[in-house]
Amino acid sequence: MLQKLLKKYYGIEAIEVMPIGHYHSCKKDNQRYILIPVTHVKEEELAELEQIANHLQKNGDRTVNTFLYTKENSRILTLESEKYCVLTSQQQIHSPRSGRLGRKLAKFHYRGRSISFSVQKTSRIGQWKNLWEKRIDQMEKVWSNMLYQHPENEFDRMFRESFPYYMAIGENAIQYLVDTELDDDPKVIDNGTVCHHRFTIQTWGEEFSFRNPFDWVFDHSSRDLAEWTRERYFHNYRTYQHDIQSFFRDYQSIEPLSSFAWRLLYARLLFPLHYLECIEDYYSTTSEQQQRQLTERLENYLQHSRDHEKFLKDFYHLTEAPIRGYQLPVIDWL
Repeated sequence: MLQKLLKKYYGIEAIEVMPIGHYHSCKKDNQRYILIPVTHVKEEELAELEQIANHLQKNGDRTVNTFLYTKENSRILTLESEKYCVLTSQQQIHSPRSGRLGRKLAKFHYRGRSISFSVQKTSRIGQWKNLWEKRIDQMEKVWSNMLYQHPENEFDRMFRESFPYYMAIGENAIQYLVDTELDDDPKVIDNGTVCHHRFTIQTWGEEFSFRNPFDWVFDHSSRDLAEWTRERYFHNYRTYQHDIQSFFRDYQSIEPLSSFAWRLLYARLLFPLHYLECIEDYYSTTSEQQQRQLTERLENYLQHSRDHEKFLKDFYHLTEAPIRGYQLPVIDWL
């Protein structure tokens, strides 16, 4: 399908069809082309993402994917009632796992921080508090409605018993965030940059380096650091230490974090996103298989809640954060 589209609408005869994540791709010479559905993405956001991608490419990121225009000079390809974009970049054949991902992410953030134009549609700067409060409030309403009903299954029972604990942790995270914004002063490294909705070890691809503009948001760099750390911890809660320590050393070999950045990072890590997503996913799916998987996941979270507390308590020491020099607050109850 993609080969025919490229030939008809872009005048490109490509070969070697292969999937990259959830997307179709093919290549010509050393150039790879990826088809992205964009039916539900607004034009203003597309324009902003293109501007950001072009900025990163012009500032030396050869792996970033930029937008390919049709022969009619259109960013969007409309087929029947669906809309698509084609992204293209030079094919970089390597595994990001084998490289020093912390250094690469720091360089990515450095380039993103030099953006001089206004970013609005994809910006999440300063929005964490409101988003977190809204999320907890919505879940509290669900929980309150269940209190006077008999639990229908094991998941309902675990949710009813565990939510007050995680709500308290969420409120701690929000207070930590508020105190940081009141007490600390941002430095240059705390300027907004290009981040990801959820940065993990898989985000930039397995075999091919794939920097997808549709993964991006404009935010504080601590967003990516926190989400990468969260994923590594839950990937294996017994062996995460070395990965996290190496990652932060590599990142800070390019740019050391400020006290403001450390505190934002910790607030985001403290916020129980893993728990909230598990609950939200369970009550929004009708798949029995997925519900069974989510029940097992929630049970695992609850069984290892003390391990998670220890991880949070030791995080600053593990990452060699300058606690005394930066006067980084610790959570007393952990």
